[in-house]
Amino acid sequence: MADQDWLKPTVDSLARLVPHGAMVAIPADYSGVAMELTRALIRTGARDLHLVGVPVMGLQGEMLIGAGCVKTVETSAVTLGEYGTAVRFLDALKNGHIAIKDATCPAIHAALQAGQKGIPFMPLRGIIGSDLLEKRTDWQVIENPFSQGPDPIVLLPALNPDIAIFHAPYADADGNVFIGRRRELVTMAQAARTTLVTVEEVREDLDLMASEETAAGALPALYVGSVAVAQRGAWPLNLWDRYAVDETHVRQYCEMARTADGFARYLDDFVHPRRAAE
Repeated sequence: MADQDWLKPTVDSLARLVPHGAMVAIPADYSGVAMELTRALIRTGARDLHLVGVPVMGLQGEMLIGAGCVKTVETSAVTLGEYGTAVRFLDALKNGHIAIKDATCPAIHAALQAGQKGIPFMPLRGIIGSDLLEKRTDWQVIENPFSQGPDPIVLLPALNPDIAIFHAPYADADGNVFIGRRRELVTMAQAARTTLVTVEEVREDLDLMASEETAAGALPALYVGSVAVAQRGAWPLNLWDRYAVDETHVRQYCEMARTADGFARYLDDFVHPRRAAE
């Protein structure tokens, strides 16, 4: 019989595994966002987090920033897309409450791939000529050592987050997690020191590693630190083909978050105390 210890954590106990000051990789709104875990992080008082948006961040980052959980943001964008501006992010930025390490989508992916491969850096060509090179003093430009003539290329230091977090449809009884085609979740998990996952359900009668078909869409338990069941755990965002964005609620968030007082009321209504999505 499979060891069931990994099933015991609750979402709140998962949140308590995230130490103050941790570098945390989070996916874009379309990739399986652990929103119930986000609310738990706010409830448990997470502080000074270094968020890495892979490659952008949306509602998850916006809420964590608004709640005062974040010290540093490293990403290519913070956006709520068609639903409006990430006002709490902009307010924190204008008031100097967060530091920004600006990047591009390819740069985020490349730096995580370096971390995934266990190498110190990854070369990337497309940033040449960008003013980002003036802001990111940790990025270095060298000459291609294999070129016969001038051929500058940028070296990006590897990103090795302390923790990667995401939400997925299901896991099996051994802790393997189904991620489908979301390969960026594999990169995040393999680059990070540990990965915390929430899932809609655990399928006790399934072994994701038992066949080539299911194994191809699974993150092996080797890369998973802990899992907790959270039904509709991505709400109010979507989870792939499982459920759609709760557009009414996201618009309500955007309206309430226009002001600090409105955001505080939102937290009271939907985060403190824990409130399940309906």
